[in-house]
Amino acid sequence: MKITGYRSLRTIHRWGRPVGDANGFLSGGVTEVPVVLLETDGGLTGVGLGAHGDVARVFPAVEGADPRAVTTLYDRMLAYVFKSGHGGTTFGTIGALDMALWDLKAKMADEALWRTLGAQDRFVPGYASGLEIALGDEALLAFYEQWAARGFTGAKIKGGLDADRDIERLTSVTGLLSRNTRRPAVMLDVNESWGRHQAVRLLARIEERVDLTWIEEPVRRWDVPGHRAVARAARAAVASGENLTGLEQFWPLLTADAVGVVQTASTWGVTHFLRVAALALGRDLPVSPVGYNANPLAHAAAAVPNHLVTEVQDLGFPVGLTVDQTIEDGGIVLGDGPGLGITVDEAAIAETAGLQDADWSHPAGPHVRPADAGLRLVPTALDPSTTGLAT
Repeated sequence: MKITGYRSLRTIHRWGRPVGDANGFLSGGVTEVPVVLLETDGGLTGVGLGAHGDVARVFPAVEGADPRAVTTLYDRMLAYVFKSGHGGTTFGTIGALDMALWDLKAKMADEALWRTLGAQDRFVPGYASGLEIALGDEALLAFYEQWAARGFTGAKIKGGLDADRDIERLTSVTGLLSRNTRRPAVMLDVNESWGRHQAVRLLARIEERVDLTWIEEPVRRWDVPGHRAVARAARAAVASGENLTGLEQFWPLLTADAVGVVQTASTWGVTHFLRVAALALGRDLPVSPVGYNANPLAHAAAAVPNHLVTEVQDLGFPVGLTVDQTIEDGGIVLGDGPGLGITVDEAAIAETAGLQDADWSHPAGPHVRPADAGLRLVPTALDPSTTGLAT
């Protein structure tokens, strides 16, 4: 079987609530979900999720190849673009194609990807995470109530703009999850919104009131001294890595012992996650994949010995995608559907064509880093009137 072509689709995810973080949020709660379909001459199609704006440039590296040679093809894609580097959009494109290749490899074996990767257990422990910074207090509890009902014992709150507000929200969610465990795991993600001058001071204030499991991206992703300073001062672990593209970007943080929980984003692909997990394992560190639509990295997480917990961001899936997994008992239960277990309904996806305001990439944001990020001296408040869910 050989790879013959690709097709790009664009669907949407309807969250049913505002979603975002300290850098901004989408009040309409609709995001874009790029899908790449990798075609073969054997009738099978591989599904990859994630932005792949450089696909026309990268695809020649895999065209005509046997899709079973996934890791060789991954390195081939990296080698193909090495002159200009593989950061950003290019790495995302490689990740989406890599995901589609793994999907094909498992489909050719007529088994679920978690089995192809060597996992024995289909259950993947998870924690709830709703991108819920714009929700008011009552809406926040209503959101996490549905996760508590599914047996979850951990949750991650988006914050970083106001430490007092973060303490209140972390405390509320801890109380809600206490029905499932005596000591819920609660995490705080500030999405690089603190400067080094703020991080140690604000985290100390929060830890006076909250038994925090980890603090996520307290400073800029590449700031090794900053991560190390926070790690030395905090009781909680420092989690980071979701925005790093390539092992070479993880190496300085791990060498400096500046990270306690090593993260990767689903958008960078399966092979990247497996390699980061091996690098972390060599230092006795746990890995935690960051959530994404359809939870594709859950298959790989099930197969690595140092997997800690996987982020789960929503109970629903993007329009036109049927996913063979359930979310229950505090995690993800993977099915036996071949490959990633994702079925694509192109007719349903076509109905989303032309929908506006459905991605993060508008010039004004919301994922445009604010000019004062890392430079704030006093708390910054969200405007509750813009969320529609504030109470």
